[in-house]
Amino acid sequence: MSKAFTKETDDDVEPDDDLPALPAGVKNYITPEGLRRMQDEFAELHQVERPKLVETVAWAAGNGDRSENGDYIYGKRRLREIDRRLRFLRKRMEIAEVVDPTRQTNRERVFFGARVEYLTSQNEAKRLRIVGIDEARSELGEVSWISPIAKALLRAEVGDIFEVRTPGGMERIEVVKIEY
Repeated sequence: MSKAFTKETDDDVEPDDDLPALPAGVKNYITPEGLRRMQDEFAELHQVERPKLVETVAWAAGNGDRSENGDYIYGKRRLREIDRRLRFLRKRMEIAEVVDPTRQTNRERVFFGARVEYLTSQNEAKRLRIVGIDEARSELGEVSWISPIAKALLRAEVGDIFEVRTPGGMERIEVVKIEY
């Protein structure tokens, strides 16, 4: 039977490459480190992981019946995931606008790339760094420049006090320290 008339798996539908999308009219600012991480991930997927997987899928395809061949089915699914991620990374790197925070001349205010220390209304000290959309990692205290906390902090100076909407409600914060 021709392969054109068979369906290898039930989940062959290609999800949209563009998720998560950038908000309309927003530039894709990124730090040099964030761009480097994206380039490294792209290189790892393209030059190491994908070729190994292609080799595995070719080997599995040579074993005959593909309908119950786990190596083949999983490999094809993983190849689609890798290709989707590669397309996403390529698109994002093409539109990235690198902003180097070390070149910031006004170090008295919070701008993109700044590390900010602030006190909450419970006198709890917190630190975060304002970075690009594609490089934000909350577990490391890095937040996107379009997040509510970052929007509130941008252009703030040491000593500024203001309220920010958080998942728990409104929170009063005071900027204590700014570093680049």
